[in-house]
Amino acid sequence: MSISAFHPPLRTLMGPGPSDVPPRILEALSRPTIGHLDHRFIDLMDEVKTLLQYVMQTENALTMPISAPGSAGMEACFVNLVEPGDKVIVCQNGVFGGRMKENVERCGAHPIMVHDAWGSAVDPQKLEDALVANPDTSVVAFVHAETSTGAQSDARTLVELAHKHHCLTIVDAVTSLAGTPLKVDEWEIDALYSGTQKCLSCVPGIAPVSFSDRARHKISNRRHKVQSWFLDMNLIMGYWGQGTRRAYHHTAPVNAMYALHEALMMVHEEGIENAWERHRRNHLALKAGLEAMGIRFIVDEAHRLPQLNAIAIPEGVDDAAVRRRLLDEHHLEIGAGLGDLAGKVWRIGLMGYSSRIETITLCLAALDGVLADIDAPVNHGVALPAAEKILAA
Repeated sequence: MSISAFHPPLRTLMGPGPSDVPPRILEALSRPTIGHLDHRFIDLMDEVKTLLQYVMQTENALTMPISAPGSAGMEACFVNLVEPGDKVIVCQNGVFGGRMKENVERCGAHPIMVHDAWGSAVDPQKLEDALVANPDTSVVAFVHAETSTGAQSDARTLVELAHKHHCLTIVDAVTSLAGTPLKVDEWEIDALYSGTQKCLSCVPGIAPVSFSDRARHKISNRRHKVQSWFLDMNLIMGYWGQGTRRAYHHTAPVNAMYALHEALMMVHEEGIENAWERHRRNHLALKAGLEAMGIRFIVDEAHRLPQLNAIAIPEGVDDAAVRRRLLDEHHLEIGAGLGDLAGKVWRIGLMGYSSRIETITLCLAALDGVLADIDAPVNHGVALPAAEKILAA
């Protein structure tokens, strides 16, 4: 067997994640490694916390990156806030609500499921009905931006309902962070987790999290020890605290933290409101092009994510064959459907560095060309003019 150095092909990543990583962040990743308790690295840790607080729009002291992917951020929220015997309402309108349910069960708690159709937002009335029917509920969990469908729920309203019934909230913001308005303090979210590989356009493998003072009080007054040593916030707080005195907990992924610091600086330089607006504007251009072709979005416009576009595959078109041709011939990656939507939709990401005019025109031109070549039942030659009209406005 002959094994040589791996040199990945150059791709344009327009799937559900990861998104394209800009050269500036890749350069940061390549800087010399220093010790994870070096005073210069501790300074960087403090800056990462401050920048995360800005991007999340929060002053929560317990805001930090977990040294693991977004799924670990999810587990961190559940294992710290959910105890055996608790009752937790989980709102599910896609794949990732189902993963929340798994976490509740693995904590020894009892999930109460509130289901909505895939592609729909979470229905606040259904949540309130569940809260009234289950007055002993301690936590409400939901996905703000459901990556499997491209639907966005009204986080502010759902949190208000949970607090009205004296529940803490856990919010999945993996796809929404830096791509669509997210205001942790204003909306009074108790626990939130995200990922670095979506609208931050950082390398995968880090999970930003934030816990409110209410959540910290719960963590500090648990009846049972947190079931995960690595994700126990009582321990991690000592490592990600303020100042130069840090309690060793684990070896942070030093170079990945350089990359995250650079990614957060780029959002700060652009301005978080400007980042939200860029994603919205570019979505409108992509939308105009796709709709001109006759391709349908599966999510109602009122609940549609600008950074994750789920579209119905035209009738008679081979899902995998088209995605493979886009990859092989145009070096363009778009996403397949998940779960109930597998084989029925494509998911086109406009996240972070992938949300640019160049990527929109590449995607529309490539998709139009491949679909024309297989004589798919769509309108040809109209996508780019429609998108350019929006971009020129």
